[in-house]
Amino acid sequence: MATVSLAKAMWRGFSGKCPNCGEGHMFGRLLKVADACDHCGEELFHQRADDFPAYLVMVVVGHLVVPAILAVETAYAPPEWLQLAMWLPVTLFASLALLQPTKGAIVGLQWQLGMHGFEVSKLRREAGALAPVPVKSTRAA
Repeated sequence: MATVSLAKAMWRGFSGKCPNCGEGHMFGRLLKVADACDHCGEELFHQRADDFPAYLVMVVVGHLVVPAILAVETAYAPPEWLQLAMWLPVTLFASLALLQPTKGAIVGLQWQLGMHGFEVSKLRREAGALAPVPVKSTRAA
């Protein structure tokens, strides 16, 4: 079994796919990570992305929208109502469009690095799935 590189795991997560197999779906709903991959069974409930994806999206969208607002204001000086009518939807849709892919990439990062409960999975991958690794579930039933 070939190891999955960090970039590949993050890209798979960004695409909404399982970081392990790249086939199954990572999300059950918009931002709800599935408990396990529906294709290979890899457990994904360990993830702890929390607010980090939202902070990354704010930084990226902010660094794209604010210079655009300033450029339009400097070049054309449109009225404030037009600026609001134009930039609020752009900011909203850009943020919503990037939120799930960013969360997927963060989950892929955590999975590949063996963070937050993904340690057992990482040990199993490093052992080549030859030796059984004892599973100690920390999840409440």
